Amino acid sequence: MIGYALRRFSAIVPTLWVVMTVLFFLLRAVPGGPFDSERAVPAEIEKAQLAYYKLNEPLWVQYTHWLKNVVIHQDLGPSFRHAGRTVNEIIWLSFPYSAKLGFWAAIVALLVGIPLGVYAATKHNKVGDHVAMGVAMTGVSVPRFVLAPLLVLVFSLKLYLLPAARWETWRHMILPVVCAGLPMAAYVARLSRAGMLEVIKSDFVRTAKAKGMPMRRILLRHTLKGALLPVVIYLAPGLSSLLIGSLVIERIFNIPGMGRYLVEAATNRDYNLVMGVVLVYGALVMTLNAVVDIAHRYFDPRVNVEGT
Repeated sequence: MIGYALRRFSAIVPTLWVVMTVLFFLLRAVPGGPFDSERAVPAEIEKAQLAYYKLNEPLWVQYTHWLKNVVIHQDLGPSFRHAGRTVNEIIWLSFPYSAKLGFWAAIVALLVGIPLGVYAATKHNKVGDHVAMGVAMTGVSVPRFVLAPLLVLVFSLKLYLLPAARWETWRHMILPVVCAGLPMAAYVARLSRAGMLEVIKSDFVRTAKAKGMPMRRILLRHTLKGALLPVVIYLAPGLSSLLIGSLVIERIFNIPGMGRYLVEAATNRDYNLVMGVVLVYGALVMTLNAVVDIAHRYFDPRVNVEGT
């Protein structure tokens, strides 16, 4: 088990290096540059800007310089569009907002999705099951960029209950967290229901029922761990989609997180900032995948991880 965990985590670095290398050259291949604008600047000024940021050097020189700074000095370079600010500084200040949004959205997804899925399984093919899965299907079908304006329209502009934007107090956090967490909760509910139905049909559950054990105790003590296996497997792609979805959420609710900076950087061709944010996102996603693979072994001992 320890050997498998070490192999999974050690594979992150070379995979991340390949991703960042491809991204580096793809960004340079896109037409335009970080200093292109509607208002043309004198050629001398543009030339001086390119020289200052070493963008006039060959691509392999730029790549070597960037890789050396990242690996040796942990320096992601300056931002081309945020004068006087480095990418390290921007990520350091914006990451806590994205982390809080993702953490609380995941908590909402699990707290809503698991009970909803368990309830649907216990009411299999009954009205409660159909209602619960109907709610889950609605959550899956409605994208975040549609759900966010609807929540703002109802709770901010009509009922005046919650702020429409920013991230200052707990009241500002409710709408973006709910908007980010509900679509994931819908998937969790469907997977929890499927896992619970599979476990409920097992022989040991029928034996426990025959012995007169209360259904509540059977669910909590014997079936829930096995039923959560599909949810555990989904956590990595689910949290990855949560990170990607936060780009839209942060933009709509004006949250100063990494997703908002990534959208602005991609629009403005801020190469260093795009590379830095993608590097952090990539490291998080790959780490989550490794952790979920290891957790999969805990929840399902039948998985022969040592041989993979």
